[in-house]
Amino acid sequence: MFGFLYSVFAYVAFLASFGYLAFFANDLLVPFTVDSGQPGGAFSSVLVDVGLILLFGVQHSVMARDSFKRRITRVLPAHLERSTYVLASALALVVLYAGWQPVPGLVWHVETPALRVALYGLNALGWVGVPVASFLIDHFDLFGLKQAFAAWRKRSFSAKGFVTPVLYRHCRHPMMTALMVGLWAAPDLTVGHAVLSAGMTLYIVIGVHFEERALRRELGEAYAQYQQRTPKFVPRFGSPRAQTLTPAAQTD
Repeated sequence: MFGFLYSVFAYVAFLASFGYLAFFANDLLVPFTVDSGQPGGAFSSVLVDVGLILLFGVQHSVMARDSFKRRITRVLPAHLERSTYVLASALALVVLYAGWQPVPGLVWHVETPALRVALYGLNALGWVGVPVASFLIDHFDLFGLKQAFAAWRKRSFSAKGFVTPVLYRHCRHPMMTALMVGLWAAPDLTVGHAVLSAGMTLYIVIGVHFEERALRRELGEAYAQYQQRTPKFVPRFGSPRAQTLTPAAQTD
């Protein structure tokens, strides 16, 4: 029971921290945002902000590696490994929000009302698209709830095969595409917002590179063929039907 409650807590913490990110990036409604606070020196602020993004990236990448998973499951039950990863990711985001330094300056400002509305709509579509894409594969497996629930009920757990439903037929990483849209589609882009968006985008590109290397090792030729026929981030329509590739794999 404790393990399942722990997984629920980790899940809720991550949902809250990720939801906060949308408002944080857009400088809306929440107390700490990408542009709130007293600006300091631009160079020192950028260094701090890049360091915070790097901290998130290191946590997110290192804990996703198989070697780290093997080490942590010597201490924690295997069914709580994913929840621990999710909770650590939430904490890394909280540290980023708390430590973020605003950077003065404006990269662009859109004045045309219709274009502003369109950009806000695209922005919302990007942020909503991230959880939608996760539900298309296996949302509760991805966030560790299924593993903990199966252990609580003393049932065996096996991950779903690597599937390519709906959006995954048209690009390999729709969650990451949606996240980048949410980060960049803004009618007003400050320098601080640009630093956040650029840093996260760079992390996504690097993280996906290593994730795909791991998937190639695990899935072999099946994943190689998927890579060849399906774009990485920019959707291409008219792709083949959804498939299930084996053995099972879990995206980060």
